[in-house]
Amino acid sequence: MARQVPARLSSDAEVRSLAASSLVKLFDSLYEGAVVVDHAGRITWINDKYKALIGWNGSEAIEGRAIEEVLPNSQLRRVVETGQADLLDVLTIGGRQMVVSRIPLHGEAGNVIGALGVILYDRLQALKPIVSKFQRMQTDLATVRKQLADGRQAKYRFSQFIGASRLAVDTKEQARRAAEREGAVLLLGETGTGKELLAHAIHAASRRGDGPLVSINAAAIPEALLEAELFGVEPGAYTGAGTRSRSGKFTLADGGTLFLDEVGDMPLALQPKLLRVLQEGEVEPVGGNQLRAVNVRVIAATSRDLKAMIEVGTFRADLYYRLNVLPIRLPPLRERREDISILCETLLEQIAEQGGEAPCTLAADGLARLAAYDWPGNVRELRNVLEQAVAQSDNRRLTGADFHMLPVVPIAAAVAPGPVGESALRPVRPLREVVAAAERNEILRALEATGGVKMHAAKLLGISRAQLYEKLGALGVASEDPDTKLIV
Repeated sequence: MARQVPARLSSDAEVRSLAASSLVKLFDSLYEGAVVVDHAGRITWINDKYKALIGWNGSEAIEGRAIEEVLPNSQLRRVVETGQADLLDVLTIGGRQMVVSRIPLHGEAGNVIGALGVILYDRLQALKPIVSKFQRMQTDLATVRKQLADGRQAKYRFSQFIGASRLAVDTKEQARRAAEREGAVLLLGETGTGKELLAHAIHAASRRGDGPLVSINAAAIPEALLEAELFGVEPGAYTGAGTRSRSGKFTLADGGTLFLDEVGDMPLALQPKLLRVLQEGEVEPVGGNQLRAVNVRVIAATSRDLKAMIEVGTFRADLYYRLNVLPIRLPPLRERREDISILCETLLEQIAEQGGEAPCTLAADGLARLAAYDWPGNVRELRNVLEQAVAQSDNRRLTGADFHMLPVVPIAAAVAPGPVGESALRPVRPLREVVAAAERNEILRALEATGGVKMHAAKLLGISRAQLYEKLGALGVASEDPDTKLIV
């Protein structure tokens, strides 16, 4: 049996030669044109497609010529000199635009020995729909980003906190001083006194004014979701959390301000985590195990009596001290009745602008009717009353009769003394009625401060729970205030 002679092994040079030949054939078939230059920028190979594209007649050899003689706009020499590739570029050849790619070629020692240029696409006009679509997507993305940024900017300035009374001027001055500092701000005041407006104005006037302003209302979000809204959530942290991480309000406010409205409604279980963010400047998302540093200034607001809540254990004292660095009390409207006239003028102009009409004015008896009311809902209630009067009246000058929705003798007038001279606006009432009204008012305040927990409310009032039940029945608090939450 004849012995089989093994095939001769190819040398490294032969392998490289075969590989180069295969690559040349590949480039020739894949691309609309391909050209190779050496380290001196001379053409060493160019395929027939490229020759036809540039109109080479074939009578003269093209190899060995400088690349610029054949392609005046070529950048292959620069690629050889810098060793930097141009993966995507546009080259004009014979009045036509081509999409090209240029790649440096390296020798065994790693030095640049030449460059390869290929035409990826020779009909740039056909790419216009794709380019246009990409440009539209870029424009849409920029628009969305701008809208998000605009939504996180301050909407109000100090000039929009209307009032010329001493209390209004002092409040704005305190807020301006707070804007110059970096400490936490605590806005205290009844609903409708302008806490959100002042928070926006403080942020706008602060050194963080160019940063984001992110708002969250602790009373408007269910307790189960509030933690995730504040601190963020990691994928799979709980059922329905999704497969992507979501940033919390603290992270969104990084570099700016977080307005934490109704902080008195913050659940007791979340208060330590909020305290840690204020102390350490770090947040830990729900379901995560890594802390993330944030640089956020907190402006908190509440209509509750936080000191009373501390006494009954529904608000942490250490959190209160962290928030109460720069406290500002916003006076209720009944304490600055002299501002009602200018407030009405401003609000009536705003109402008219929204309705596209000329603004209404106030007759003397109309202003007197408004000034005699105690405004438990403050400026927000005042605007509501003015809107009702404008909508229901055929007169452009509003009189006292146009404010028929207001009570003639406000209940609060008997229990909340006002400025000097105000007593002339209130009729004298029997002492028994005044005492009963005062008791009822304090009971309602205690219930509000304790979230409706009667045991805690009784402790605040200095009476037993049995006495509180008795007074609730006698004063008809439960029946007259169906919305008041009474918790045993």
